Order: sequence, then structure tokens, then C-alpha cells
Amino acid sequence: MNIYFAAPMFAKSDLVFNAYLVNRIREQYPEVSIYLPQENEAINDKTAYADSKMIALADTEKVLESQLMIAILDGLSIDAGVASEIGVAYAKGIPVIGLYTDTRQQGADNDKKLAALQTTAENQFHYLNLYTTGLIKLNGEIYTSEESLLAGLAEFMESRGNS
Repeated sequence: MNIYFAAPMFAKSDLVFNAYLVNRIREQYPEVSIYLPQENEAINDKTAYADSKMIALADTEKVLESQLMIAILDGLSIDAGVASEIGVAYAKGIPVIGLYTDTRQQGADNDKKLAALQTTAENQFHYLNLYTTGLIKLNGEIYTSEESLLAGLAEFMESRGNS
């Protein structure tokens, strides 16, 4: 099975987290091939040159070769590249499981936080683009922790006979 790992990759913290999570998955599923774009130095060595067409073709090819996408949704907004990759996956019927760990989503049952939504500029929650999250939910799932994502991945693998 091929998995495409879609994630922001321009801050050191992104690079370290992506490598950490992909390594956990590789250890658990050594038979699975995971494409982590930051490992493709032909297009992602930022000291070298790759134009927009080279990047689009290389990453789209890998999305289309995958049977599953894991997408990191954290950040001020969903990374534009990740959103594009999710769109390609959706169009081709490739399931997507997303990870969204933003702590501001906690407290959905807190009356004060809910009441604050009625006050201008007092939204206590983080917003994710509903179109992009809708594409995921139509053919996948969004998880709120690494552990729940890994459990969801296990369920997906079992359903495909790849446990």
C-alpha cells in the first residue's frame, strides 16, 4: 500500500513533526510505502531549484499512486499545498485521514465559550475551511490526536486486509 503524507513543511517544527509521525507509522507498518514530500530532495531541497510545474507534477504523481492520504490540518489555516493535495485525492476517490490537534477546539460544551460566539471578535474556537474538511469527511475522517489517528489508520488497514 502507498500512503501520501500531506503536511506543511517549511518550518523546522513542521519538518521534525512530520518525520516523527511518519517514522512511527513506518515502524508500525514496515510493508507500507509512505511518500513524505520533504524527503524528495529533487523538488524540496530549498537550496536548489524546482519550478512550480516540477513540484506540481512530482507531488501529484505520488498522490495518484497512493491508496490513502494522511493530511496534517494544523496551522493558522490548512496549508495551501495540503488543501490542493486533498482536492486531488478527493477527485480520484483516494481516502483521506486528517489530523487536527488545535487545542482551541476543546470546550465545545462550555457555555461561556459558546455565548462568546455572539460577541464580535470573541470566537474562542479555531476555524478550518469547511470545503476542504468536507472533502475529507466525504471519503475519510478527521482525528484530534496522534493516537486516534494511528487507531484510525489501523482500522483502515484492517478494512483493506493490510493489518
